[in-house]
Amino acid sequence: MIALENVSKAFGAKTVLAPTSLAPAEGRTTVLLGPSGCGKSTLLRIMVGLVLPDAGRVLFDGREVNAANVDQVRHRIGYVIQEGGLFPHLDGARNVTLLAEYLKRDRAWIGRRVSELSALVRITDELLGRYPRELSGGERQRVALIRGLMLDPQALLLDEPLAALDAITRRELQSELKGIFARLAKTVVLVTHDLHEAAWFGDEIVLMRSGCIVQRGSLEDLLQRPAEPFVTEFVHAQRADPRLAVA
Repeated sequence: MIALENVSKAFGAKTVLAPTSLAPAEGRTTVLLGPSGCGKSTLLRIMVGLVLPDAGRVLFDGREVNAANVDQVRHRIGYVIQEGGLFPHLDGARNVTLLAEYLKRDRAWIGRRVSELSALVRITDELLGRYPRELSGGERQRVALIRGLMLDPQALLLDEPLAALDAITRRELQSELKGIFARLAKTVVLVTHDLHEAAWFGDEIVLMRSGCIVQRGSLEDLLQRPAEPFVTEFVHAQRADPRLAVA
C-alpha cells in the first residue's frame, strides 16, 4: 500500500535520510526503531506526505504521491503523534470531527463513526466534551486515535504515540492498541525508540541509524542474527527487560 523507492532528505547541509527503500507489509504492523535523530520520524512524515523527499518516489496504492494529490493521499492515512497534537481551542469531539465536516461527510455517518470509535478506544461522550487541557495524557491519546481513524483510513501511522505517558498509562495503552491493531487489520507503521515497545507491536522491526536502515526482520533476527555490531550494541543498551536478554 505504501512504498518508498530510494527516498532521501536533507535539511540544509545535514542529511537526515540517506536513499532508502521500504514497503511496509499490508495489514501488518511495521515498527521503525532507533535512537533519537536516526531519521525514523522523517521517514514516517515522508510516508504521510508532510515532508516531500529531495529524491526518490513515494507510492500509495500504486500511484506516485506528488504535490497535486498529496492532500487526497493524506485523507486515506491516519496520523497520530506524541501527546496527540490536538487543537487546544477545540473540545475533543470537534477535534475528532473537524476534517470529516470540512470534507462534507454526512452528519449521520459522522455521528455513527464517532460512536463506533469511542467504544473501540474506550472513551466517553463526557470526555469528548472536554478541551485537551482538561484531559489526561492517556485520554488525549485516545481522542487523537479516534481522530486518526475517523475517515476509516487504509493505513495508520503513529509517531512515538506513547512516549510522553507515565509508565502505568503507557503499559495500559500498549495492551489496548495491540488489540485495536489486530481488530482493524490495517497497515500500521509505528515509530519508537524503545525496543521493548517494538517487540510488543511489531510484526516487522526496522532498525535505523544515521538516516539508514541497518536491519529489518523479527525481534529474534535482531537478537540472534545481528547484521552489524550496532544492532547488538542497541539491544544490549535496552536489556533491562529480561525477555530481551542476549546470551
